[in-house]
Order: sequence, then structure tokens, then C-alpha cells
Amino acid sequence: MGLDMYAFSVKAEDAIGDFEIRRDSEGSVDSTEIAYWRKFNALHGWMEDLYRAKGGTKDSFNCVPVRLTVEDLTKLTDDVLKKNLKPREGFFFGEQKIYPEDIEEVYAFVGKALAEIRNGNAVYYDSWW
Repeated sequence: MGLDMYAFSVKAEDAIGDFEIRRDSEGSVDSTEIAYWRKFNALHGWMEDLYRAKGGTKDSFNCVPVRLTVEDLTKLTDDVLKKNLKPREGFFFGEQKIYPEDIEEVYAFVGKALAEIRNGNAVYYDSWW
């Protein structure tokens, strides 16, 4: 058990606001995974801050999708460059160190996410711990 983190794209018509995605009759989402992280708690904390800034109100930021816009991805890139990602505490969140490969993965993800948005899709972050 631990912090598993995902970014995925959906067709724009399946995006229902910042925190909800259209699901089929079985509760599934037609999506394409574009990134996966394990226990990168600093990125998860950044995403939780974004969720709260967008008006998210659930007490636990677990299994809660948040839509990412071009502006959000630009801010993420800026915050990574400025070293503004800070490790977060959590029982399932792993160690508190940020590795260079973590930062490289963020940049790769941002590139993929921007390409998805340019192609008319919506991009979301979600997690499970």
C-alpha cells in the first residue's frame, strides 16, 4: 500500500468541470494514462494545493481527480524550476527526498499533458493511497 499517482487524458466532452469525469454505466472512465508516479509526495502536495485553489472541498485528497489546464501546467513547471515542490507527510507517502529523476518525470509529463490538451483532450491528476 502506498501513494499511487496518475495523470490521464479524456475526450474533452467527457470532462465535467474541474473535479468530475463522465463515467459509463459501469463506472469506468474512457481514459489514456500519460503518467504514473509512486510516492512522489511533493508533487501530490502541489496537486492538493491546486485542488484547494480551484475550490475543492473534500477533507481527504484521495481518489479525487483534478483537471489540469495549460496555466496549471505552466505554474507546475515554474514551481519545479524554483524548487517550490515541498515534501509532504503522510502514512503511505514514502520518503521526503526529491530525486533528479522525479523532476525529469515532471517535465516529461508536462510535455505529454500539453500535447494532449493541444489535441483537444482534457488532462486530470488522480491518486490513491
